[in-house]
Amino acid sequence: MRNTEEPSLQHSTNGDAEPNHHHDIEEDEEEEEEEEEEDDEYDEDDDVVQQPNRGIPQSASTKLREQRFKVETLSRRLSSELVPIRVHDVVINGNTKTKDWVIEAELRGVENATSMQELMQVSQIAIARLQELEIFDSCKVRLEAGPRELPNTANVIVDVVETGNKVSAKFNVYNKPSTSSWTAEGALKYKNFLGYGDLWDASLAYGANQGTEVSVGVHAPRVRGFLTPIVARLSMLSQDWQEASSYKDQLLGASLGLISTEHHDLAYTLGWRTLSDPSQMSSRSIRRQLGHGLVSSLKYTFKIDRRNSPIRPTKGYAFLSSTHVGGLTPDPRSLRFLRQEFDVRFAVPFGFYNTALNLGISAGAVFPWGHGFKTKPSPLPERFYLGGDFSPVCTLGGPTTLWGFKTRGLGPTEPRRVNRDGSDDDNVDSSGWDFIGGDLAVTAFADLSFDLPIRWLREHGIHGHVFAGSGNAAKLSQNEYRHFSPRKFLESFRMSVGCGFVIPTRLFRLEGNYFYILRKGEQDRGKTGFRFSFSAPW
Repeated sequence: MRNTEEPSLQHSTNGDAEPNHHHDIEEDEEEEEEEEEEDDEYDEDDDVVQQPNRGIPQSASTKLREQRFKVETLSRRLSSELVPIRVHDVVINGNTKTKDWVIEAELRGVENATSMQELMQVSQIAIARLQELEIFDSCKVRLEAGPRELPNTANVIVDVVETGNKVSAKFNVYNKPSTSSWTAEGALKYKNFLGYGDLWDASLAYGANQGTEVSVGVHAPRVRGFLTPIVARLSMLSQDWQEASSYKDQLLGASLGLISTEHHDLAYTLGWRTLSDPSQMSSRSIRRQLGHGLVSSLKYTFKIDRRNSPIRPTKGYAFLSSTHVGGLTPDPRSLRFLRQEFDVRFAVPFGFYNTALNLGISAGAVFPWGHGFKTKPSPLPERFYLGGDFSPVCTLGGPTTLWGFKTRGLGPTEPRRVNRDGSDDDNVDSSGWDFIGGDLAVTAFADLSFDLPIRWLREHGIHGHVFAGSGNAAKLSQNEYRHFSPRKFLESFRMSVGCGFVIPTRLFRLEGNYFYILRKGEQDRGKTGFRFSFSAPW
């Protein structure tokens, strides 16, 4: 600016020198333009990369070096400062059947990103959510520059590939040595039938001396007008408890999930339950509840699990609270009860040999409600039955497991009758007892796990553990609460200790344990010895 103003001033004062001054001005301007172009080129090279002559074709190695330099430059910038950016548009490609709004719902948070770092983070979360739908073979998110007139903007491009095989099958077999039975489960799934990300499944489970369940259901994670996923299921469940409690339980019904989030779950169940005694040898308490009953219940579950692993937790905590209310219809055959459970878990790391101490305590209570509830019994299937060699480290759902005792192997009992014709109910068979369950139950355990000194075992997650467990159940309904003594309840706690090894897998943990019973009741079904067992987290 200074050089152009001085000649113009000279031109205004001396008109005879105008041609010479005009020639000088043009030369000066040309030199300044060349210098500015060179400066601009150097500035562009500093910001991006030094580019060779555009007219000369670049070799593959040169292009690779340029791309590598650009990536390194961007990486250094992302690690040193926040790169501002705004999302201009979200484009979805590849969905032929899945509705756009189903995918858009999983991309929540992408449009609100204000920096490149935040956009990359929410994009990774979105990919994980899309994969959890189980309806896509692949999901990719890429970024493209926004319109030129809108700087610092980007378009988010979502490329999905819908699964070609919409039908999948699954089959599992589990052995339960503690109850001398096994369970086989098979399931068929059909994916994305309506385009809502819905999963339809039909399953069949059979367990010797345990029961059979046939069910069909649907899970729709995203439906317009609903804030939570829709979960509905029709099922027929048949359980045989004649060995332990002299009755069979059959339930035909439907369940509907009303709320299903990360920590909250609310479900309604409507069904028809039938209790029968084919042997006609059941005890007095069980005979009084045989027949039909209407199940109309609402169950709310609050769950927090901050443990680092459900199979072998070494740090963290977990908490569960479950409230179950039955009898929500005016029908007199409706089973009216109130059931409450609490479960707390802690995992404390020791810092050597991957050693960790898992502690847990569970408690539950069930009561009948309605007119004259003090004299009424609680429903048999809703009572607490303790026992089973399933590891309490995996389970999270109230008091059930106690090492060394068979399933339904301890708690309140009643003698079975001798005569099948029912002519004399007072005659009993001293060798036959029914476990009738408890209205109050408490269990606690401690499990110390540690790595074994062999390297190959450590690499495959095989570890050892020593443990101790205790628990008890008592009857409170039918005015039995008047005779309840907390001191006697604690003094009659069953106790067991043991040690063994654990082979963890992705689905369950296989344990080989030696149990030693420290305290048990006269009619309890528990003994010292070595046994194998399977445990799966739920």
